[in-house]
Amino acid sequence: MSSWADLPATCGILLSATARPCRRLLRFLSIVMGSAAIFMLVLAFTRIPFDVHRWLGTAAGECDSPADMIVVLGGSGMPSGPELLRLHRAAQLAIEWEQSALMVIHPGEEKVLRSMVDELVLRGVRLDRIDTLNAGNNTREQAVLLKARMKVPAALVIVTAPENMYRSVRAFREVGFAQVCGAPAWDRAMFHDFEYAHAAIGGKAWVPDVSDRPALRYTFWNYLKLEVTCMREFVALAYYRMNGWI
Repeated sequence: MSSWADLPATCGILLSATARPCRRLLRFLSIVMGSAAIFMLVLAFTRIPFDVHRWLGTAAGECDSPADMIVVLGGSGMPSGPELLRLHRAAQLAIEWEQSALMVIHPGEEKVLRSMVDELVLRGVRLDRIDTLNAGNNTREQAVLLKARMKVPAALVIVTAPENMYRSVRAFREVGFAQVCGAPAWDRAMFHDFEYAHAAIGGKAWVPDVSDRPALRYTFWNYLKLEVTCMREFVALAYYRMNGWI
């Protein structure tokens, strides 16, 4: 029988036996994560993230004619950039398509939903055209709840963020809405060169001068963020596909 004195040696043998596979695993993970990081950095110097994001916003079909209802899918706080963009787009459509009703869907606090309605009214949409649904914690649930609430099938225009549009339109079609198209809430780029005089405003001589390289200062980082946004969305698409929701 082993004595207590043998315990440190025994533990040392066990740790030695498990350390080698752990080191291999850590080495493998480091290589994979490092390669992914390098790939993302290189990709951010191209326009591929922009094109993929554009595809997510348009691949399910954009609307080119009025529909029975404009459906605004919420999911952020209010006010916030994503929600204001969606409401701005919905108000544009509502003013253009005067016969379309509006449905604002947002889970969570009722006051957020009221703020969204107030924003639409502020932008010129009549209050009597707006209905609300304070439920639905993901796009699938929102689609199911709206389908259960509507007695007569309607043609829908979905207004949401571009990266969510493909999944949203497909999810609404899957629950039984035959006529669904998208109106992505695109943000608008600022067309300005953003060049400045590095030395004239006190830039140090030993600091790299990127005053004439706005693509490096802004576009690269914007595309890097788009990569993360698109990767998250493709994971969500895979999850919805596995569940049969799209």
